[in-house]
Amino acid sequence: MTADPRVEAVRRFNRLYTRRIGALQAAHLDTPFSLTEARVLYELAHRDELTLSVLAGELRLDPGYLSRLLRGLERRGLVARRRAAGDSRRQLLRLTPKGARAFADLEARTRDEVGGMLRGLPGEARARLVEALGAVESLLGGQAGSVRLRPHRHGDIGWVVQRHGELYREEYGYDERFEALVAEIAARFIQRYDARRERCWIAERDGVRVGAVFLVRKAEKTAQLRLLLVEPAARGLGLGRRLVGECIAFARQAGYRRMVLWTQSELAAARGIYVKAGFRLVRREPHRSFGKRLVGEYWELRL
Repeated sequence: MTADPRVEAVRRFNRLYTRRIGALQAAHLDTPFSLTEARVLYELAHRDELTLSVLAGELRLDPGYLSRLLRGLERRGLVARRRAAGDSRRQLLRLTPKGARAFADLEARTRDEVGGMLRGLPGEARARLVEALGAVESLLGGQAGSVRLRPHRHGDIGWVVQRHGELYREEYGYDERFEALVAEIAARFIQRYDARRERCWIAERDGVRVGAVFLVRKAEKTAQLRLLLVEPAARGLGLGRRLVGECIAFARQAGYRRMVLWTQSELAAARGIYVKAGFRLVRREPHRSFGKRLVGEYWELRL
C-alpha cells in the first residue's frame, strides 16, 4: 500500500517538533516536571478552579491517568483540592502558592527556550515560522490571536507586492506582469502619499502580516479602493469585510462622495465583500492581462 505523502508530511513534522521541544524527555526544560505535568500546571494557572473531569476533557487525558498525576503533584505541595460548595461530590483543583512559583519558573524557562529558537532564525524566517504556525492553529481549530489593523511602515510595501505576486500566481495563475502592476500602484501610493486623504491599512495577527488594503485619491470627490489582500491563514475571520469597512469609513471622513474599484470577475470572494458593503457593478470589460483572458469589473459606492 502506497503511503499518502500528506500523512507522511504531518508525521515527519510531528517527529521534528516533539524532538525540538523535548517532548520525549522525562524532565521538561531541565525541571522536575514532565511535559504533561507542565501542561497541567499551565491550565490550573490560567483557569479558575477546575474539576478533574473538565481538566481531563480539556487535555484529552484518561481520567485515571490524570488522577494519578495530580496525586503526585499534591504530594509535592503544588496542587490542592477542595469540595465544591453545595456539591460535595465535585472536587475543585487549584495551584498552591508553591505551585504558582513552580509554574512561574516553568513559564520563564519556556519563554527563554522559544525566544532562543526564534533568535536563531533570520528576521524573515521568524515571520514565516509564526505565520505558518498560525495557519496550522487556525486549520486545526485552535484560537489564534486577534487581528489588529495599523498604518503602513517600512517593509510593508515590499511585502504587499511580494504576496500579491505569490498568491495570485498560486491561486489564479497570473504571471509576473500582475506583480509588476501591483509594484507600480504601491510605488505611486508612496511617492504621492497624502495622509489627509489616503491610507494603507496592514492587518497583523501575533505580529505577522495577514492582510492589507489601500485607499487612494482618484479625483477631488472620488476615492479608489486598491490592493485588497487577505492571507489564506486569515480567511474566514471577516477580515476582508473589516478592511473594506475601514476604507469606507475613512473615505466618508475625508470628504469623498464616491468610491470606485476595479477587480476581475473570477475573484468571487472579493466580489462578495464588495456587494455586502453596498458597491454596485457599473461596467464589465473583457481584456487579456497577466497571461490570461479576464473580465474586468468596475464597481462604485455612493457615500
